[in-house]
Amino acid sequence: MNRLPVQNGGEDLVRLFIEPYGEDFWLKPGDEFTVVPAGDTSDPQFTVVAANNRLVVWIFEGSDPEKVVVDYTVIDSTGTELECGHQRPADHERA
Repeated sequence: MNRLPVQNGGEDLVRLFIEPYGEDFWLKPGDEFTVVPAGDTSDPQFTVVAANNRLVVWIFEGSDPEKVVVDYTVIDSTGTELECGHQRPADHERA
């Protein structure tokens, strides 16, 4: 199964968005998360857009832009499943 590891190699927080719902997960410097599509997804493909301490990830089935995968999990480096808003700073609203 394809998975997408995402690592924050910088010194600032990085916001990871998973679309189409805009769910957010925040990586502190040195954090590594992995985006895992649903187990029944056939040949998942990822599109990643990076801008200003923000990563936006879309998951497509079989690279078909009409088949957006909406079932996924995000796990940390220990394998713990993360909830939307993980490590979101108190002064940031959900985007």
